Amino acid sequence: MLQLWPRNGAKTIGLKGPFGLLRQRAPLLQISRRKTNLVHTGHNHNSPPWRPASSLDEWVAKEARPISLRQLMVFGRSLTEARLISSANYVRTELPTRLAHRIRDMQTLPYVVLTNPHMSRVYELYYQAFENFRRIKAIGSLEDNEQFCNAVSRTLREHLTVIPKLAMGILECRDLMNSMDMDKFMNTTLRSRISRRVIAEQHLSLTNTFNSPLHLVGLKQPSDMEFVGEVFLKCNAKEVVERCGKEVQDLARSAYGLEAKLPGIKIEGHLDATFPYIISHLEYIIGELLRNSIQAVVERQGYASTGNPPPIEVTICESSQHVVIRVSDQGGGIPRELLPYLWSFSKGPRTDERLENLHHVPKMAATMQELRVPSEAGSQHSNAGHKTSLSSLSSRPPNLRLGMGLPLSRIYAEYWAGSLELQSLRGYGVDAFLQISKLGNKNEQLTTRASIDAV
Repeated sequence: MLQLWPRNGAKTIGLKGPFGLLRQRAPLLQISRRKTNLVHTGHNHNSPPWRPASSLDEWVAKEARPISLRQLMVFGRSLTEARLISSANYVRTELPTRLAHRIRDMQTLPYVVLTNPHMSRVYELYYQAFENFRRIKAIGSLEDNEQFCNAVSRTLREHLTVIPKLAMGILECRDLMNSMDMDKFMNTTLRSRISRRVIAEQHLSLTNTFNSPLHLVGLKQPSDMEFVGEVFLKCNAKEVVERCGKEVQDLARSAYGLEAKLPGIKIEGHLDATFPYIISHLEYIIGELLRNSIQAVVERQGYASTGNPPPIEVTICESSQHVVIRVSDQGGGIPRELLPYLWSFSKGPRTDERLENLHHVPKMAATMQELRVPSEAGSQHSNAGHKTSLSSLSSRPPNLRLGMGLPLSRIYAEYWAGSLELQSLRGYGVDAFLQISKLGNKNEQLTTRASIDAV
């Protein structure tokens, strides 16, 4: 059934189909009609079952309530039973709200895209999680919270397949949508995924803290482990670079051989700069930047080179409101033909190779922990000993290039109102600039409404 009605001055089409109520602007539906003949009819069995739209509409009408690192810190510092239950109810309402927005965004994609088996699977995971969480009643006791935490942990584990599924679906559907629209959808979806994981893992961590022997007897955590939930209060950029540098060099040796000459990592600048941050986010960004730099330098000089390669220089600059980390290498720069695709999930060279590699990555948490060399898996590095609930649940071969490290790193950087930019000097090297908000007072950067319902 098709129905036309005006919305914000634009002609909008309502389509009753196997996804429930699909709302699409006319040009988007035309894309689906033009491209339908490109998809095998056998893909139709991937369509999720029909569902009524009323329950989803109720939650789509609600706005997400963004939070800041400072709010997470202040709320979790003086943890009481009342605060823990309040945190549980915040997460209980935010998860279905944020899921509903992304489900509605998926419903606005061309229908032919959602029949892709990978996209259809993500849609089903999201809808199943939405249905589960929207039915959970208000949490009023520690016993209720315990059951809620079990449901959250179970969903986090199930959704470890989302990133590789999305990435494969985007690549397989790259000719069915405009690449800018596809990348916008991917960025919004992944940023929302990070947001859900942040609030979920924060509550799980606060629950663990509340139930810990130290908290039960009224003692504080040791000063060298100053975490409030998942937020590390005094994240030191120098220590993170050193730790990630060691791990990335271990990965490089496993890839290029123990005899390969690897560039050193030289750190200078404001080495005592600290700031509050979720350390797994920073580790992922720094790890990806250092991996790219080491790979570029090693491959430029050749694996069997006997000379010492030029070091990777990391400069840390602290100001009143920001910390800027510059990573500079002499790896020859980025080829001109690759520059337009640096931040794209859907376009670029070697898409077939990336697709093949993604088939070897069934689960992905997007953390440095899942890339560690097996012999280093049990090592403890300073604050790296702080494990998230997903630390040991996923792993992937470190040598597989998935083509999504840089765009995902930028999403992590921008999530807390930071930025990530690259400057390539062809024939010389690359400078990467990571800017971080030092005060932790910036709200998470996420779309608070579904795109089609945003004002």
